[in-house]
Amino acid sequence: MDTNINWDSLDGPTLQKQLEQYCTDEGISDIHFAPEKAEVRLDVRQHGILVELARLSHKTYQDVIRQIKFVAKLKLNVTNIPQDGHYTFTYKSRAVNVRVASIPSRFGEKFTLRILDPQRGIVPLEQLGFEKEIYEKLAEIVQIPNGLFLITGPTGSGKTTTLYALLNTIAGKDRNIITLEDPVEYELPGIVQSQMDPEHDYTFSSGLRSVLRHDPDVILVGEIRDYETAQTAIDAALTGHLVLSTLHTNSAVEAIQRFLAMGVSPYTFAPALRAILGQRLVRTLKPECKDGNCDVASNESYNGRTALPELLIATPSVRQQILDNATTDDIETAAKKDGYRTMKEWGKILVERKVTSDAEIKRVTM
Repeated sequence: MDTNINWDSLDGPTLQKQLEQYCTDEGISDIHFAPEKAEVRLDVRQHGILVELARLSHKTYQDVIRQIKFVAKLKLNVTNIPQDGHYTFTYKSRAVNVRVASIPSRFGEKFTLRILDPQRGIVPLEQLGFEKEIYEKLAEIVQIPNGLFLITGPTGSGKTTTLYALLNTIAGKDRNIITLEDPVEYELPGIVQSQMDPEHDYTFSSGLRSVLRHDPDVILVGEIRDYETAQTAIDAALTGHLVLSTLHTNSAVEAIQRFLAMGVSPYTFAPALRAILGQRLVRTLKPECKDGNCDVASNESYNGRTALPELLIATPSVRQQILDNATTDDIETAAKKDGYRTMKEWGKILVERKVTSDAEIKRVTM
């Protein structure tokens, strides 16, 4: 990645400030300081791809890390155990949050900074790149009064962005909306957001039980990880609440098996489920690269990202498959008869429309 900045020549405070501004302007989500024997690699994640930005001397690295530790309220003299912190900086009249994490490594502390820019955090649903068919169904789902809606995909696949976009369409419209998040990444006006605190036994499970005492219409649970949270979410969905949450699985269909593997009964899960959205983010081709004039293996051929989804609607036939403890293949077969398309099938459509490349679809769906 080419820049006109000689990063290694800067002092700690200047390097920190210039790095914050550069990453905010370039839409970079993560900054990585990776110490090696002779120097420190400075990497950044842009459009989902990790690329090297610069090489720093250990002296420069220590200068900037000392500054970052100070503003993130980490212990300056502690280097042998992981630390977590956060801080906020102001750029172009907006407050940008930064989550900081360190871990000991052979040649010094490895630091990772997550940039949480509010300008990128809350994107209107219609701007996420969903095909009209899926966009309209999502807009309908968030209007229903009760049920369970899940989004699944790996870290960095846009799950939180989609959830925020969905909630933003109904915020302040005579509905009491409460979120349980770990952490709260972006401020959502008109919504009560609650930060989890596991050290004080405030978890998704205990938080969900507490939220139900506050007359909610819509509940967002950051992630469902265990039986207790899953069962409470199902109970809430069956008793007049719309519950939105996330899972980590490779596909929408696999999310059904993951949920059942937590121990919930198919006889309560099937009627509670409304839909499951599987999601990835794919890089979009630059206009000049849409006619095959560029090397699609090069990062320089892409600019921006768009959603690559698959939306599984809990139709009567899909619910019956859940009740029958059917295999993933059988559930997918039943869903396809009702119009379900897999991520790879949607990917072919994006390639045909020259939105992205076949290589990019394979990269995120393999």
